[in-house]
Amino acid sequence: MFMNIEQLQYPIGKFAKPAIITAAHLAQYRNTLETFPEALQKTVASLSDSQLDTPYRPDGWTIRQVVHHCADSHLNSFIRFKLALTEENPTIKPYFEDRWAVLADSMMPVEISLQLVDLLHKKWIVFLKSMQPADFERTFFHPEQKKSITLAEATGIYAWHSEHHLAQITNLLIRQGWA
Repeated sequence: MFMNIEQLQYPIGKFAKPAIITAAHLAQYRNTLETFPEALQKTVASLSDSQLDTPYRPDGWTIRQVVHHCADSHLNSFIRFKLALTEENPTIKPYFEDRWAVLADSMMPVEISLQLVDLLHKKWIVFLKSMQPADFERTFFHPEQKKSITLAEATGIYAWHSEHHLAQITNLLIRQGWA
C-alpha cells in the first residue's frame, strides 16, 4: 500500500481542537496520557538496535529518536503546565526539536527515555487529576504560534502527540513486518 510522506508523518492526522473541550474530552485525554508510557514500552520492547535506528519515514527520525523526543517534548509540556498554573499567561520557551533529536542523549538506549516518560506521566496524571475545571482555562503564550493556549487545549495536544508518535512507530513495524 502506497503512503505519501504526509500520511507517514501524520498517520492519525494533525491535531483537531474541538470547538468546546468538554469534561469528557479531558477524561479521554488523561486516559491517553496515562496509558501512553506502557503502550510505548510494549511497542518498542522487542526491537533490536538496528530496528530502533530505522527511520519511521524517509528523511524522518529513527524510532530511537522518536522515543527520546517524546521524553523531551512531554517534559517541556509538563513544565509549561506548571508555569501556566503559577503565573499569569507566561510566555513559554520554544525549542528546536530537530536539533534536540541529534544530540548525544538521543542516541542512548531507549530505556532511559521510556523510564523518564513513565515516571513523568505518573506525576503528570496526578497533577491533571488534581486540576479544577477553571485551571484548564489558564493559559500560556506560545511566541512562535503568536497565541495563548489553554491547558485544556494543551492536554489535548499532548494526548494527540502521544498517539501520533505511537502510530508512526507502529505503522513502521507493520510496514517492515516486525509487528
